[in-house]
Amino acid sequence: MDGWSVAWSAPVAGAQKRNMNLNRIVNPLDRYVFSEFWRIFLTTALGFPVLLIVIDITDNLNTYLQRGLPKSQLALSYLYFLPDSMFMILPAAVLFATVFSIGSMTRHSEITAAKASGISFYRFIAPIFAGAIFAVALGLVLGEWAPHTNKRRLELLETQRFASNSDRFNFAYAGDAGRVYKIGGLHLATKKADGIDIERRGSGPDYPSYVATAGAAAYTPRGWVLGRGTMHIITGDASDITFTFDSLYDKQFIEKPEELTASARSPQEMDYAELGRFIKAMERSGTDVNKWRVERMLKIAIPVTSLVILLFGAPLATSTQRGGTAYGVGISLATTVVFLMLIQLTKAVGGKGLISPELAAWLPSILFGVIGLTLFARVRT
Repeated sequence: MDGWSVAWSAPVAGAQKRNMNLNRIVNPLDRYVFSEFWRIFLTTALGFPVLLIVIDITDNLNTYLQRGLPKSQLALSYLYFLPDSMFMILPAAVLFATVFSIGSMTRHSEITAAKASGISFYRFIAPIFAGAIFAVALGLVLGEWAPHTNKRRLELLETQRFASNSDRFNFAYAGDAGRVYKIGGLHLATKKADGIDIERRGSGPDYPSYVATAGAAAYTPRGWVLGRGTMHIITGDASDITFTFDSLYDKQFIEKPEELTASARSPQEMDYAELGRFIKAMERSGTDVNKWRVERMLKIAIPVTSLVILLFGAPLATSTQRGGTAYGVGISLATTVVFLMLIQLTKAVGGKGLISPELAAWLPSILFGVIGLTLFARVRT
């Protein structure tokens, strides 16, 4: 019996030790603080997009009904709208959750009690830092996911079908598989185009880059036929190939003339890698790409701001007892408005090339980070 007793007691003791170590890292106070933050974060992160949906329905419902869209299709389009709307609101959701959770604990003297028990303010809000890091990761995922859901939403709303049917001149279109089309003139009545450059960036000899240039192109039932042009295939070694052609059928050029007119893809419809390929193609053509460089860097900067904004909001939240809930709402809304205004301002400044586009994208985060670190260092721990 003693042998059995020893054999079974060792695993139990080991399990108890692991549980004790886990409890040292995550204690009931941590779970309580995180649950308070998480509840408000989810409410804000989902509540604001729902509000945007209600506003959009109010403004555009008659337009959608005139198109004869089925209700199920319209409802699904708004489901696809959630990732893009959540992406922009995540920093504000972290701010609201930080201000209201810490503010509530300040008013109820819970932070004071924790300090009296030997728990510093920094250790007390560690679970909120964990929640902010989760928000950063979620934002990075949404930033890559949203372009694809935006594209699907436009398809459900049949935007291309009801878009303007006028001709277009001197524009670029980012197609699938990393292809970029630069078109001098597109004529819908004749379904023809003038001055087409098609570029695709490859990865090596097995998937080479190429540039096709054609003086004219015509759309046929089986696709686009290029005329009077040159094809340059770049393999990355001495075997690069260049040839001319009188006529070339491009089976990957599947977009109809109406689609090229209606839906030149915006940065919100391209993920980070697609936007990077688009920028490089535009740079080779001599086009000013500053505004696209800002948009690409914002796909990283905005999620990271969720962590930066915590440094700003946590010290201010300890003062919410002065004005209660109204004070917290005021701080959160004012900070959110200022942040969104700074984003638009830096887009304009970076897009004009007044400063580096990448720096312009990070300026709001840098500004809030500096202020936040200053305030954070002054908090009584």
